[in-house]
Amino acid sequence: MSSAGLLHDALIFFAGLWAGTINAIVGSGTLVTFPVLVALGYAPVTATISNAMGLVAGNMAGSWGYRRELAGLKGTLLRLLPASILGGITGAWLLLHLPEAVFGTVAPYLIVLALCFVIFQPKLQSWVRARAARAQEAEDEPARSGHSWVLIALVYLAGVYGGYFVAAQGILLVGILGIFLHGTMQNANAMKNILVLGVNIVAATSYVIFAFDRIVWPVVALIAVSSLIGGFVGAAVGRRLSPVVLRTVIVLLGLVALWVMVFG
Repeated sequence: MSSAGLLHDALIFFAGLWAGTINAIVGSGTLVTFPVLVALGYAPVTATISNAMGLVAGNMAGSWGYRRELAGLKGTLLRLLPASILGGITGAWLLLHLPEAVFGTVAPYLIVLALCFVIFQPKLQSWVRARAARAQEAEDEPARSGHSWVLIALVYLAGVYGGYFVAAQGILLVGILGIFLHGTMQNANAMKNILVLGVNIVAATSYVIFAFDRIVWPVVALIAVSSLIGGFVGAAVGRRLSPVVLRTVIVLLGLVALWVMVFG
């Protein structure tokens, strides 16, 4: 292999390593790998598809690393995972049928919304919990059910976004879960990893069935191996972060994501 070929593969490998690490911590790893693939000459949709498939391995590693933080949340996970998967199916269909320019218009607004969720998460979470407590005291079941359906709807929409482009799906989910999920930021992060994994597996399956000719398998392999390593590293680091630090990391990565999408 020539030196140019080695450099090409090394860039993809290290991009995948970094993406797998930050995906386990919060998300937006695609904003590392996608620009690298495009800079190396891959078409945007081809880069998106190959990248999403490769990152599935890193999602698995991150999910396994955060398994302890899922204790007691099985019921919630079983309610949210179908919505996330259905959203992923919808998003994958949109990717294969809508013009690529649509994403460039919509995505920055989604990132701004996600950052608002994360920044104001403590106050919003207190408001949601206070309303739930008042509803419980008044035995107002419809009000409590309303929060559940809002959460399911938002998770579905995040799944649509994730199936369409993948990037910063984790930021959206952590913002949503941080508000509506009764638990810590680490619980929200653990739940996020499983939901993202579900979306990416469904999206990858869709690509294999409907867009096999757009998949660059050497790229998938390089990102799969490197993101798998990064996923374990990210889980080990992320589980030790305090809520304030974790929220700060999320906001900083979200701002980077917004900058890349608007000015990149």
